[in-house]
Amino acid sequence: MKLFGTSVSSDHLKHDFLASIVVFLVALPLCMGIAIACGVPPAQGLITGIVGGIIVGLFSGAPLLVSGPAAGLTVLVFDIVQRHGLATLALIVMAAGAIQLLAGAFKLGRWFRAVSPAVIHGMLAGIGILLCAGQFHVMLDKTPQSSGLPNLLSMPQAIWETFTLTGGAGSLFALGLGVFTLAVLLIWKRFGLDKRLHVPGHLPAIAGATIIAQSFSLPVHYVPVPDSLIDAISFAGLSNLGQLIHAPVLLSALSVALIASAETLLSATAVDQIQKGPRAKYDRELMAQGFGNMLCGLFGGLPMTGVVARSTVNVQAGARTRWATIMHGLLILIAVALIPFVLKMIPIAALAGLLVFTGFKLVDTAVFKGLRAYGHNQATIYLVTIGFIVSTDLLIGVFVGFTLSLIRLILTMVDLNIETRQDAAEGATVIDVKGTATFLGLPKLAEALESLPAVSRVIVDVSDLVFIDHACLELFSQWEKRHIEGGGQVYINWEDLRRLCGSPADVS
Repeated sequence: MKLFGTSVSSDHLKHDFLASIVVFLVALPLCMGIAIACGVPPAQGLITGIVGGIIVGLFSGAPLLVSGPAAGLTVLVFDIVQRHGLATLALIVMAAGAIQLLAGAFKLGRWFRAVSPAVIHGMLAGIGILLCAGQFHVMLDKTPQSSGLPNLLSMPQAIWETFTLTGGAGSLFALGLGVFTLAVLLIWKRFGLDKRLHVPGHLPAIAGATIIAQSFSLPVHYVPVPDSLIDAISFAGLSNLGQLIHAPVLLSALSVALIASAETLLSATAVDQIQKGPRAKYDRELMAQGFGNMLCGLFGGLPMTGVVARSTVNVQAGARTRWATIMHGLLILIAVALIPFVLKMIPIAALAGLLVFTGFKLVDTAVFKGLRAYGHNQATIYLVTIGFIVSTDLLIGVFVGFTLSLIRLILTMVDLNIETRQDAAEGATVIDVKGTATFLGLPKLAEALESLPAVSRVIVDVSDLVFIDHACLELFSQWEKRHIEGGGQVYINWEDLRRLCGSPADVS
């Protein structure tokens, strides 16, 4: 059978359809919950889920990668909405998509992956903390603060008001629904029921909370889904094109593009590690994401990324081709078109509980332990990135983490250790050169070589040198000639030096 020019076996379609149902059950509540966390109507998240599934699924460079609204962009999008409004958000998403499309066309996909894992994981953990803090208030049917620290600091007061019924009984009922959702999700994960029953924990958690809320007519907030998705589509971004000349709008678009691209391509890499099918084509995936985000902005949706959690569910559910992703998008569209009245029954507190659980999973302690294995520097960058994201905002935290990574790289480039010792057995002066010899360490190396006695036997030990550039290689060559001309002797392994430099030239 051929679909859109691609051969697909009926066996593959059967597996893809079953997988798409599982992914749909996970994605539907997340699309609405992430939208609420961003401070926009749930329909905007559903638009992104539909576009991410159907459109990006068709053109994706990573066939099993599932795209949609992502928790990793929640904090940034919330900030954009608060500062600029929904119309400008639509414009920013369109511009971010255009940046991604151009980046993919110019083969820049691989460079978006050149971000320190410590910064990426620190960013995700920081977002996880902010997501938990913000959605905790939503789980009480309260409005979250505009930034992370106020959300964290106001949690005790929110709890006090809830249990003293200061704001009425609704907040306590909402908390009960949120706790119920969390409990079901934790039990489902703890006992591996998703694999045993082939049902993701999202479904019983949200369905159970909804049944309880409707059975007792609880006075809590419910999801405001429009009767028709067409009513939610807005082309406001087109009327705001003039805003692109403003630096804050351009900076926001660039930030969305960078973070969304990094998260997408890292997710594609993760999916490659758990499936045996075709490897991800990063530039094609980046272009597909860019096209999808331009459509999301055009229709007034949220920005999208490829998301590792839904993609992992897709692979584990038996997906074989891109049709699993496409069909999950179609199922979201069908649900919104045919049963919006069911979606309206879902209590917002249950979706908030789902996002608290999602945020908690983003703070992965195993990642911190893994980074420590590579040295304290990586762990420090991770913690500092989290600290700045939580105490200031997402962009500042990522910028600080990225800056620290660059500083560490520079320090690594100049990490050159030189020790001089006497070897009585060889009757020679031994100079041990360790680390990285680049032009930045040239003065230090020159000083050490020129301080050696003119008429002496010198052994240069480069066995612990990890890299040498052409400038330092030339320095060794010139110094050796001068030392020999002055009556001294030099023993140096030129084969090792040329290998470390990557140069076949006989510079000696």
